[in-house]
Amino acid sequence: MTKVRSVSVLVLVLAVSAACCLGFGYVLQQNAAQRAPLSDFLSPRLLFDLMRVPRWLGGIALMVVGMALGAMALGQGELSLVEPLLATNLLFALALSRRQTRQPLGRQGWAGLALLAGGVTTFIVAGQPRGGTAVTDPLRHWLIIGVMLGLALLLTAHARRSRLGSGPVLLALAAGLLYGLQDALTRVSGQRFSEGGLVELVSGWQPYALLALGVTGLVLVQSAFETASLRASLPALTAAQPLAGIACGIGFLGDRLRTDTGALAWAAAGLAAIVAGVVLLGMHPAMPSGPATRPERARDLQPG
Repeated sequence: MTKVRSVSVLVLVLAVSAACCLGFGYVLQQNAAQRAPLSDFLSPRLLFDLMRVPRWLGGIALMVVGMALGAMALGQGELSLVEPLLATNLLFALALSRRQTRQPLGRQGWAGLALLAGGVTTFIVAGQPRGGTAVTDPLRHWLIIGVMLGLALLLTAHARRSRLGSGPVLLALAAGLLYGLQDALTRVSGQRFSEGGLVELVSGWQPYALLALGVTGLVLVQSAFETASLRASLPALTAAQPLAGIACGIGFLGDRLRTDTGALAWAAAGLAAIVAGVVLLGMHPAMPSGPATRPERARDLQPG
């Protein structure tokens, strides 16, 4: 019991620390990306342009640290446990945005905070996520992965046709799906490394898929940040990632939840509360409300 409790506390600390770094990093990235040229939309060139902006590099550094801490948490706990905790990154994003905009938390902020924190707690307590035997059927693996990739591709295709309308939300949803899948493959890669070391890790396709998902997700996220405020993009990203991760965890990693009717109902209510809390916090007045003007965007992307 002591060992289980200590591991749970370690997972909690790692996951919340990861969420903190991710939340702060997203705010800094959006501050810079909203000034990028719109001609870079959905192009890898966007990343090269943003590399000249110190604020963006700081946001990326925080994001990398957050992803590393998240990977450590995934190595100690189930994906279905870690993902809801990572969704609290929005709390830290709001905290930094409030400092920048000096907006009070207000009823909306407190309600969103209560829903998000309460939803995470309810899902974990009711569902009691725990490990199990990973599914060995490759068809089931590729079916779930294919669904995630297919949905992300479909959302991106629609976003391309509406870059200044619903496009940013669709891109954020697509990126969230890819990041949830990335978390699942991070868990698999960690298991391969633990079992066979570096040779076992690099001999599989997972680390290369992780790299491809990471770069693709980054382009999608920065394009969403470029064309809309955090209010429009970050809630969709934050809501989609844990849902996709939990689906992968239960679908092929062997994560298990309590399956009695009451537990499932409460776990579903917890997930719904998480999504509602994410939306309320993401639309809080403290979140940056829109992109800068065109002259500002051109000037801020100059070196130095």
